[in-house]
Amino acid sequence: MNKLIECLDREFAQLHLGSCELIRGASTALLYRKPPGGFGSRLSFAEHILRSAATVEQTFGGITANLWDDPFEWTLPEPLSTTEKVAGYLVEVEVTRAHGFELFKSDDDLLKGILAPAGETQLLPLLLDTLVRAVHYQGRAFATLDIVRGQSSEVRKDG
Repeated sequence: MNKLIECLDREFAQLHLGSCELIRGASTALLYRKPPGGFGSRLSFAEHILRSAATVEQTFGGITANLWDDPFEWTLPEPLSTTEKVAGYLVEVEVTRAHGFELFKSDDDLLKGILAPAGETQLLPLLLDTLVRAVHYQGRAFATLDIVRGQSSEVRKDG
């Protein structure tokens, strides 16, 4: 009866699947296209997806290997320049996340304290915060892709 673990695992897996679907449904040409000014963040949809995945990677890298580094350096547009490369990175993050969940044997494990960069915290609030932030970035990615797809079709109509 590890309902919390099962629920969190399912939510993180769903997050991963949503990001993979988004990347599969986009062209490489749209990956890093910026939305026009006035639409909130000036990040591309791929940058939002990478931030979502990097949030998960940082937390689970910390849980599994006590490696709390920000994945910013290896999630830059230059090394992840195609949809296939971004999808490959998403799979790497999912493997790390799944490995982290293998360490949780019961829901009681989620109440244990760990030392994170911001200080001591329990696993459950850390995982919930990670999920909320990652879902937020993913939502921004969906919205941004809709905007740049709209721009793309407007260019074709005008051009």
